[in-house]
Amino acid sequence: MSDPTTRPGVGKPRTGDSPTDRPAGTPADDPAGRPGENPAGQSGGSPAERRERSIGRLGDRKRARLDELARATADQGGVSLYRDALRRLRRNPVAIVGFVIVGLFVLVALFAPLIAPHDPVQRFDELTRDLTVDSIPGATAGHPFGSDPLGRDFLSRMIHGSRQTLFVGVLATLIGLTLGVLLGAVAGAFGGWVDVVLMRLTDVMLALPSLLLAITLVAMASRSSQWTVIFAVAIVSVPIFARLLRGSMLAQRESDHVLAARALGVKERNIVLRHMLPNSLTAVIVQATLTFAVAILDAAALSFLGLGDPDINRAEWGLMLGVDGQRYFEVRPELAYYPALAIIVVALGFTLLGEAMREAIDPKNRR
Repeated sequence: MSDPTTRPGVGKPRTGDSPTDRPAGTPADDPAGRPGENPAGQSGGSPAERRERSIGRLGDRKRARLDELARATADQGGVSLYRDALRRLRRNPVAIVGFVIVGLFVLVALFAPLIAPHDPVQRFDELTRDLTVDSIPGATAGHPFGSDPLGRDFLSRMIHGSRQTLFVGVLATLIGLTLGVLLGAVAGAFGGWVDVVLMRLTDVMLALPSLLLAITLVAMASRSSQWTVIFAVAIVSVPIFARLLRGSMLAQRESDHVLAARALGVKERNIVLRHMLPNSLTAVIVQATLTFAVAILDAAALSFLGLGDPDINRAEWGLMLGVDGQRYFEVRPELAYYPALAIIVVALGFTLLGEAMREAIDPKNRR
């Protein structure tokens, strides 16, 4: 048996086994015999290690992007809910159309005496001269919309009718909003048997169709007038506001800032007035815009049915549609077309604006 030191290849180190003989930059083998990883981390390693490295690089890019957005937001001072809603409204074409319709309607109503070419109750000889049972003068010089059945300028009555429509809609909505907020705030703040009694009352009112309830309330009055229409339309909208505010306040009762205020010993009255109620009014204000459109339609329907103001000299779209438009529809259908079109367009404007406001303010309704 030969000496191992004299056998060829035994005891002699192979080329590259020594660290000094290994070429520079060649990674060392790990104990398992696998080639070492490139120190730069560009290649090598198991698939799991490479995946972890790629996820780490992606996370670094995301963190850098979030830091950049945070710095930009801090420089701008932040964006509040209402500023963000206003920005969304300016970019929403539906909101723009609704705002234009509502703006024109309000301007015409406010400046009706300046815009109208004639007095809405004045009778003109050139119009009454051609009035017959089977003929009502149409558009003539100085009277673009022609005459009504009494020889008055129809365009002037349409313009002044916007004032009555705006007055009835605004006042009915404000009264309904005030009463509804009062009932909803009491029910949402106290709860218990108070909440049960008030909500059962609103359930009874909501069980009846709104127009049918308004007709019933007006019929109960000894004499119909413009104020009976306003109060009837306002009472119809009360349960809608009460239900909406009550639900919002119940959600606020369990919020963190309300619980923290109770833990600090803040009085219940201050919690309701300073924390719960202000944070619950946003949805109610948006609903008021939609209710305004419903109030216009309900008031016009009551006047059309003869349950509104009986004064024939008062220019009001619903009254013009019911008294003149229905009676003389076969003789001159424009007497019904113009008021009906005005009511539809104005109600559509408030509906579009209200829906756009709801979508801009409430993130759950955004598309």
